[in-house]
Amino acid sequence: MSTTTSAPTAPAVRPLTTRDAELLIDAAVRAAEDLDVRGSVSVVDAGGQLLGFRRDDAAVLISGETSTRKAYTAVQLDTPTADLVELVRPDGLFHTLPTALDRPLLFLAGGVPLHRDGRLIGALGFGGGAPEQDHRIAAAAIAEVGLA
Repeated sequence: MSTTTSAPTAPAVRPLTTRDAELLIDAAVRAAEDLDVRGSVSVVDAGGQLLGFRRDDAAVLISGETSTRKAYTAVQLDTPTADLVELVRPDGLFHTLPTALDRPLLFLAGGVPLHRDGRLIGALGFGGGAPEQDHRIAAAAIAEVGLA
């Protein structure tokens, strides 16, 4: 008689939804308005696919690209992009990483991963302000929605 045991599986975590993305975007817009910053916000799922995006009418056009790349970077590395800036400097551990992939990563503050029940479910990126402002806006939106 053979008995097999399998490793316990982690309980399923509800994935990031388009409704979650809308709530995050609205919260980011409010946080940006509080800082008088005009920019773009992007939300990606755990696979890096865009779930939601909004660009302020007065934002610079490149903010759309930077917000999406920051979100993608945060989800791929499951780390806020603000924490990665030093690692890509010429003497940093990941100095070649920004150019090593087909889809470019962006190591500027403003991308923050999203978690539910301790599991990675996506990321939010904000672009358009100074890097520290972008990070504050993203973090404030995530805290408001409760996906830190």
